[in-house]
Amino acid sequence: MSGTYTVPTGRPEAARGEKRSASAIVAAIAELGGESGFAVKAPRRVEGRVEAAALHGFAAALRMRVGFEHLSAISCVDWLADGEFELVYHFWSYRDNCLVSAHVRIPRDTATMATLTDLWQPASFFERDIHEMFGVEFLGNEDLEKYILTDWKGPPPMRKDFVSRDFAHDHFTYKNYEPSWDEMIDGGYYSGGQNGGQA
Repeated sequence: MSGTYTVPTGRPEAARGEKRSASAIVAAIAELGGESGFAVKAPRRVEGRVEAAALHGFAAALRMRVGFEHLSAISCVDWLADGEFELVYHFWSYRDNCLVSAHVRIPRDTATMATLTDLWQPASFFERDIHEMFGVEFLGNEDLEKYILTDWKGPPPMRKDFVSRDFAHDHFTYKNYEPSWDEMIDGGYYSGGQNGGQA
């Protein structure tokens, strides 16, 4: 894995102490300033929206000042009709047994976002996956090489405007599969046995 990370070490002081309620966590987020749209969505679930430019600072404050020390995942949703991607950052507090999800919208045509690898090294994996499948560029992440679709020559396949059937017709040729050994099998698929030779 390339790149140098300055991931904070040790547990922040805010991650210690008595368990807080979800409503208390919403209040703690509001005290950070600028992010007042968070609310309790379900037991042990808090959600809200964050502007893309503010996400890195919000994530750092959520970790060090509110105590959400674990980045559980980063997911991506393609809102094709809106011309946007939605990145959802999931942060977990071991102290509170609570998940905070921060929703961030970015333009689809530029699709760039600041990395969180300087705060959580595992962010590199999540960002790499989203880059490969959706084409989002995470600025500052130096390890965005393909790791699943290593031989893939097409566009990011999880984008909603990618049509797998059209891509297959444009890039591959049809081959009729009629194995020579099939006729030696009683009831073989192509030999006219129990299936009547129907393909």
